[in-house]
Amino acid sequence: MRRFNPDWFIEHKNWLEYSIEKDAVFCLCCYLFRQDVGKQAGGDTFVRTGFKLWHKKDKLRTHVGGVNSAHNQAVKKCEDLMKPNQHINNVFVKQTKEEKIKYRIQLNATVDCIRFLLRQGLAFRGHDESLDSSAKGNFLELLQFLADHNESINEVIQNAPKNNKLTHPNIQKDIVNAAACETTNAIIKDLDNGFFSVLVDESRDTSIKEQMAVVLRYVDKKGNVTERFLGIVHVTDTTALSLKVAIESLFSKHGLSLSRLRGQGYDGASNMQGEFNGLKALILRENKSAYYVHCFAHQLQLTLVAVAKNHNVIAEFFCLVAKLINVVGGSCKRRDALRDAQFVEIEKALDMGELKSGQGLNQETNLKRAGDTRWGSHYGTIINLILMFSASVQVLEIILEDGTSYEQKGDARSTLKLIISFEFAFALHLMKNILGVTNELSIALQKKNQNIVNAITLVNMSKKRLQMMRDNEWESLLAEVLLFCDKHDIPILNMDEIFVVGGRPRRQTPQITNLHHFRVELFYTVIDMQLQELNNRFSEANTELLLCMACLNPSNLFCAFDKQKLIRLAELYPSDFSESDLIALDIQLQNYIVDMQSNDMFLELNGIDELARKMVETEKDVTYPLVYLLVKLVLTLPVATATVERSFSAMKYIKNLMRNRMGDQWMNDCLVTYIESDVFDSIDNEAIMQRYQTMKTRRRIL
Repeated sequence: MRRFNPDWFIEHKNWLEYSIEKDAVFCLCCYLFRQDVGKQAGGDTFVRTGFKLWHKKDKLRTHVGGVNSAHNQAVKKCEDLMKPNQHINNVFVKQTKEEKIKYRIQLNATVDCIRFLLRQGLAFRGHDESLDSSAKGNFLELLQFLADHNESINEVIQNAPKNNKLTHPNIQKDIVNAAACETTNAIIKDLDNGFFSVLVDESRDTSIKEQMAVVLRYVDKKGNVTERFLGIVHVTDTTALSLKVAIESLFSKHGLSLSRLRGQGYDGASNMQGEFNGLKALILRENKSAYYVHCFAHQLQLTLVAVAKNHNVIAEFFCLVAKLINVVGGSCKRRDALRDAQFVEIEKALDMGELKSGQGLNQETNLKRAGDTRWGSHYGTIINLILMFSASVQVLEIILEDGTSYEQKGDARSTLKLIISFEFAFALHLMKNILGVTNELSIALQKKNQNIVNAITLVNMSKKRLQMMRDNEWESLLAEVLLFCDKHDIPILNMDEIFVVGGRPRRQTPQITNLHHFRVELFYTVIDMQLQELNNRFSEANTELLLCMACLNPSNLFCAFDKQKLIRLAELYPSDFSESDLIALDIQLQNYIVDMQSNDMFLELNGIDELARKMVETEKDVTYPLVYLLVKLVLTLPVATATVERSFSAMKYIKNLMRNRMGDQWMNDCLVTYIESDVFDSIDNEAIMQRYQTMKTRRRIL
C-alpha cells in the first residue's frame, strides 16, 4: 500500500521526485549537487536512500530550510543550469541584441554562398587566398560579390572581428557537414522507419581510393518508389566481412537497422563481384527477408557482350567500328574534315528533299566512342555511323591521299576496304535493329521508379520483339541493307551465288549461298544467341518470388490476380506476416479484388508503382493495410544500380584532378548535398545554422 500523498507535490513540485520502485521520495536538485549538500537538513536521506517517513511531513519543509540553505543553493544552481544564456561561454561574449542580428546576417550570408557552391559542385578554396590576391577562390569571391550587392551584408563582413570572419576552411567544412547532416536526416525522416533495400557498388576515386557508395530504395508516404544516396565509405579492406562492417557502421550512424532490410542490389559485374556475393550471404544469414536481385541493367550488358564475343562476324564488326572511330577521329583535323563532309551531305539531302529543315533538326553530330561497360552507347555509335557513313568514307579517302605516314595510309586503306562491303553494311543494320530493341529496355532500367515486375514485363516484351524480328523482318532488313548499299555505292551481292570468305571460296566445307550465310548464319544465329542469353541471364523470371509478385500487377483489370500466390508471397516474409496476419490477409484479398475491379479509379493502371500511389490517394492503404504492405515489399526490391553509378559520376566531378586531396568526410558531405539536391533545397538556412551552432562550443550567440 503506497502511503505517499500526491498532494505533497503541490507545495514541493519544483524538486520532489517519487520512486515507485523504492516507494520513497528524492530531491533532484540535491542529487545533482550533493557534494555541496552533504548531510545538512537530511540531504543525504533525500539523495541516497530516499525519504519514507510519511507521518513526518514537516521534514520536507525542514529539508528546504531558509533562503541560504544548502537545498535552496542547489535549486538555484539547477535553475542556472537550465538557462543557457547564463553559461560561462555566453558570459564571456556578452553580445548585445544588435550584435546578435549582425552575426545572424553574417552567418546566413556564409551559408548562402556555401549552398550555391554545393548545388553546383564547385570547389571552395583558391590557390592564393591572401587579401591582395586577384583570385581568392570561389567561396571568398562569391562572398565578396554578395557583399558588394548588399549593403547590410557588406557592413557586417567589413566590421566583423578578426577571430570571427566565418571564412576559415574549418568553418566552411563545419557548415557543409551541418548541411549534409540535415539533408540525410530529411531522407531518414522520409523513410519513417519503413522497409528499405540497399544498393551498393564500388569504384576508385581520383586519388586511387576504393570507395563504396550506398543507396537506399524505399516507398515513401505517398506511395512513390524512391532511391536516395545515403553516403560513400572508404574501404581499405574489400573482404565481404569488412564490407558488411562498413555498411553496418553507416546504418548505425543514421539509426538504420538490418532488420528493416528487405532487398539487396549489387551490379554483379564489378571486380568485387566475389566479395559482394559473400556480403549477400552474410546479410542473408542475419535477415532471411533481404532478398538479392542481380542488377538487370548489368545482366543486359552481359547478354550483349556474350553475343558480341561469341559470333565471329559480329565480334569483327565491333572491332572494325572501334578502329574506324580511332582512324577518323584520331586528330582535330580529321574531326573537322568529318564535320565539313557531313555538312555538305546534309546540304545535298536538303536540296533533294530527303531531309526536312526546322528548329532542332539536322544538328551537328559526330561519331560516338562506345564504352566497353555501357553497351547502350553502342546503339548511339551505330546510329551516328549510319548517318555519317558517306562523310566517314570521304575522310578515309583524304587520309589515303594526304596521310603523313605509310602507317596512316595503311590503316585508312584497310579500314576503307572492309567497311565498303556488303557484309559490314548487313552487320551494321542487323545490330542497329537488335540494339534498338534492347536499348528501350536499357533506358527503362535506368529509371528510379522502375519496379521488378515491370522490368520482367519489359524483358519479356524484348524477347517477343526479337522473336517477331526473327519470324517476320528478314525481308525488310534485306531491303534496308540493299537501299543503303545502293546509296553509298557498295557492291551488292547476288543472294543465289556461292558465298566466299575473304575473296575466295570456302575449302573442305559444304558450299553455301550468300542467302544462307546472311539469313541463317548471321540473321537467325545472332537473334537466337540474343534470345538464349536473355533467357539464361534473366532466370529470376522463373523463381517463386517473382511469380508471386506478378499477381499484384493491376494491368488488364487485375487479370494476373491470384489469391493463393499472394498468400504464398506473404509467407516468404515471416518477420512481417504472422499467422494471424495471414488469416486476415486471406479475407482482405477477397474484399480487395472485388473493390479494385469495380472501382473506376483503378481500371486503367499499368504498373504496381501506379497502384501504390493510387491506393495512398484513395486511402485504400488504410482500408487494406496488409495488401498495401505486400505492394510496398514488392516495390522495395531493387531493379538496377543505376543510381549508385550516377553517384560515382558525381564523385568524379566533385573529386577531380584539381581537388584530389579531398578528405573522405569532406567528399561525402559534398556528394550528399550535390546528389540529393532536391532534398537539400528543402532544408532552410535556419536548420543548417542551428546545427552549426551546436557542433562546437565557444561560438557567438545566434
